[in-house]
Amino acid sequence: MEKMVGFENLKLSGCDATNAVINLDQGDPTAFQEYWMKMRERCTVVIPGWELMSYFSDTTNVCWFLEPDLAEAIKALHREIGNAETEERYIVVGTGSSQLCQAALYALSSLSEVRPLSIVAAVPYYSTYVEEASYVQSQLYKWEGDARTFNKTGPYIEMVTSPNNPDGTIREPVVNRGGKVIHDFAYYWPHYTPIIRRQDHDLMLFTFSKIAGHAGSRIGWALVKDIEVAKKMVQYLTINSIGVSKESQIRATTILNELTKTCRIKSESFFEYGNEKMKSRWERLRWIIDNTGDTFTLPNYPQAFCNFFGKSSSTYPAFAWLGCKEDKDLQSLLKENNVLTRGGDRCGSDKKYVRVSMLSPNKDFDEFLHRLLIIKDRNCFET
Repeated sequence: MEKMVGFENLKLSGCDATNAVINLDQGDPTAFQEYWMKMRERCTVVIPGWELMSYFSDTTNVCWFLEPDLAEAIKALHREIGNAETEERYIVVGTGSSQLCQAALYALSSLSEVRPLSIVAAVPYYSTYVEEASYVQSQLYKWEGDARTFNKTGPYIEMVTSPNNPDGTIREPVVNRGGKVIHDFAYYWPHYTPIIRRQDHDLMLFTFSKIAGHAGSRIGWALVKDIEVAKKMVQYLTINSIGVSKESQIRATTILNELTKTCRIKSESFFEYGNEKMKSRWERLRWIIDNTGDTFTLPNYPQAFCNFFGKSSSTYPAFAWLGCKEDKDLQSLLKENNVLTRGGDRCGSDKKYVRVSMLSPNKDFDEFLHRLLIIKDRNCFET
């Protein structure tokens, strides 16, 4: 666990103390690498050159490229964590949840009689939703922006991320006029937030990247109730990439099985480790915010009982929704201090907010905290 002490000894040498650029814009989840280095013997995968050569995995399955062992590993982990219902669901595997999101938009809109279908999400929303809904300029759907101000009649698709990216809040649909909802539960795992119930929705997205930090494997999965939606998603994935890498699926299977096997062993559990690491980082960041006076702001998260840990806990999001109390362009200010973040305007919000990754390597996170103190010490908010 990282220590929350020693800030009084930080050397505040000025806003130009270092030229090193810290990239906290990207959500590259390398913070957990230390844990997996200790687990190397259990999670090493060796694949002979003659294996996994076919396109096909299970031709009797709706998702014909899904490795059966991965499907079982996914169901076993969800059962153990208690965060999502897997019974009477079709599992569709994709190249990360980003590809699955696009597949879901295609599936739901192509099954609709109204086109283009409106796509909305409540501000602040995950910035990539805009790109995913707009990039190919599809005639099937159209990005319409903030769900809270959406007033068009007719069918629509609402994107709901819970805990939300970027602000970490627990979200529910806000339009509630009979449209379709894609529930993105990338961060609904006990190291990020209390598991308060087993989620049970028509279409739920998950990603290997944010569970354990293995973003490079590019594996995600959808839990889908409607077979026709599942078939349409598979059709999209087939045309888009002719399936998903079997090597990645095998690696994901090995690691997901390890997560399930050790999750109740406190000394070995990744979720215990991850929760302590995220808690420590948030405590240290809040210490900084509290000691910078009226400079920065952070959201506050209520405590809730976590069914997995069996105790009350707080939310420790993968991203910090950092704001400034003055009406400033916070992304530009941090960039002047060689800290790259994602501006709030990309998330449909205000430039006085930025999304900051909490999943960077230790040295980058420590340096980020240092530079926040530097900004305050040098009065970088003065006009």
